[in-house]
Amino acid sequence: MLNWIKGNKKEIIRSMFLVPIILVMIISIAHVISWYDLSNPMSWAIYLSIAIEIAAMSSIAAASVRIKGGVWFVFVIVTLIQFIGNIFFCYKDTDITSQNFKDWIELTQPVFDALGSDTKDLIGQRRWLAILEGGLLPLISLASLNFFIKYGGADDDEKKEVTPEPQQPENTPLPELPTSPIEDVVIVDQVVSNDEQPKHDENVMRALEANHKKRSEGTDKWA
Repeated sequence: MLNWIKGNKKEIIRSMFLVPIILVMIISIAHVISWYDLSNPMSWAIYLSIAIEIAAMSSIAAASVRIKGGVWFVFVIVTLIQFIGNIFFCYKDTDITSQNFKDWIELTQPVFDALGSDTKDLIGQRRWLAILEGGLLPLISLASLNFFIKYGGADDDEKKEVTPEPQQPENTPLPELPTSPIEDVVIVDQVVSNDEQPKHDENVMRALEANHKKRSEGTDKWA
């Protein structure tokens, strides 16, 4: 099990980014439906809410891969709609008479007093609570989607850094290897000692001496 986790660590981490994206997307669809339901039938409100979520994910995906054009304009519009829909649903569903809301006011009273907000203004506290609860949801979803896309592109960057070796086309003659120059052949004369000379050389020498003697005496018929 541990070996499988180590071998698939990148895929597991990248898949974990999908969990908040899917959960926030489902919740955000329900929240935006309540806002579109103010001026649209329920069926149209559902369709529009789903379309907004798809447009938001597409725009952030296009922005992450640096697609030029009006992608940022679409991103700002759909994100604004998500903010409005989530904040409106949280504001509408907050009960200022509940004990939970009173406990929230008591908990955050020092913070809002430091900001100059009147903690006795229940409507104002209701607005702050709706902004905190509904406004952070789109940010969480879009940030997770951005990390999901960028984390997946890290592997592609690593593959690009590894330059493959150039392949040699077929039927291409191999380059000739440099050859060292052939050195001049040194001919060494072999000296043969007198001891190694054949014995018939003595007979030749004697014949030459006899012939020389005949020439000197004038007895040689060829002289």
